[in-house]
Amino acid sequence: MSVKLIRQYTVFLPNVPGALSKFVELFANEGINIIGIASEIRDDSGVVRVAVEADRKVSHVLTGAGFTTIETSMISLELPDKPGQLLHLTKALSDRGINITTVYGTAMGGSSSRLLLNASDPDRALEVLKAELGIK
Repeated sequence: MSVKLIRQYTVFLPNVPGALSKFVELFANEGINIIGIASEIRDDSGVVRVAVEADRKVSHVLTGAGFTTIETSMISLELPDKPGQLLHLTKALSDRGINITTVYGTAMGGSSSRLLLNASDPDRALEVLKAELGIK
């Protein structure tokens, strides 16, 4: 199990063939691994969120390519893939008055899953989650 802060980049993309491919190509060209992606499409445009593990910021690459981007800190959790894990973590945060603002994730095969979340106070949420998972 692990928990750490990562970066998420949010951009608007047109809802046309090839738009997502051109966008993620920027990350590939920089050698940055995308560990999570989510999108919401409305008519002719969409919002895409990309979570990355990178020691350096890449917002300059996105703005240089013409994208308006919002960079946020996200929490990445690797957890056992079993019932009740999400309930345990969300309850721990809500009991301490921390609001979850974004969440997405997936099973990673075998017995583990990855959860990506943003909270009203990411640093405090990270501390709470580390304590709940017994991670120092």
